[in-house]
Amino acid sequence: MNAGVPLAEVVRSGFVEGMHRGSVVVLDASGAVLDSAGDVKVPIFPRSSNKPLQAVGMVRSGLRLADPADLALVCASHYGEDFHVARVRALLRSAGLDENALRCPPDLPLSQDAAAAVLRSGGGRSRVRMNCSGKHAGMLLTCRAAGWSTEEYWSPDHPLQERLRAAVEDLSGERVAAVGVDGCGAPVLAVSLTGVASAFLRLVSGAPASVEHTVADAMRAYPELVAGTDAEDTRLMHGVPGLLAKGGAEGVVAVAVPDVGAVALKIEDGAMRARMPVLVSALRRLGVQAPILGELAEVPLLGGGESVGAVRALW
Repeated sequence: MNAGVPLAEVVRSGFVEGMHRGSVVVLDASGAVLDSAGDVKVPIFPRSSNKPLQAVGMVRSGLRLADPADLALVCASHYGEDFHVARVRALLRSAGLDENALRCPPDLPLSQDAAAAVLRSGGGRSRVRMNCSGKHAGMLLTCRAAGWSTEEYWSPDHPLQERLRAAVEDLSGERVAAVGVDGCGAPVLAVSLTGVASAFLRLVSGAPASVEHTVADAMRAYPELVAGTDAEDTRLMHGVPGLLAKGGAEGVVAVAVPDVGAVALKIEDGAMRARMPVLVSALRRLGVQAPILGELAEVPLLGGGESVGAVRALW
């Protein structure tokens, strides 16, 4: 992928020691492109930013969850904290399943504190603490609700995955350009940044009774379940009223604000540290103002344990 332009610079002690290239698109409330940089039409793997779209597909396929907090977890890249794990286990039990039914790989929590606690207690990697276990639990429950086999539910030609692909294509307004294997083993579907931003705008613009609105409301009501304590997505959803956010691996993030617009971006080299400065710049182009944006506008660089510079937006 060589579609990016310089979006962020790395400044240490007043000296520019590097930069991050990427692409970003800003849509207004009507869905028209307000601003962009790089090639925003080339297909990318949105990674976990696909999860809310896949959750729409699950609900359309028959997934019914009494508690919207559970739906938020189905959309999550959770941090493996105890409250995440307890809820995933409860979801599985509700369908007569246990952790062995999950096909995401064993992993330690994304939260450093949670990972340290697991190791101190003599534990190790487990499927339920892997950040995608909520999505996988949702997939299993959808199969049960629809009467599909749970065997190889992660396979691209399983009826579940065919329905999820249809949802991604519907919401993004694009045909999926490629199907890959995500880090959790489930399919990841390639669409453009413009398609991702359009899909997120549909999530926050849906009618109150729509599946899209239901998914967006669940995520915004329970941001700690979508990510984790003090995670960037969590802080954004707490800090900007109505904002929906979902990050993905390899430098991807997508957000939307009702009646304002949407943003999707990818940092070309996958650097996660460059995402927030560029996202803040994009949101400000939409006129979004909130204290949290000032907190995320630069990522500090350390030298000798002290802040000596920052990663900051060029665009």
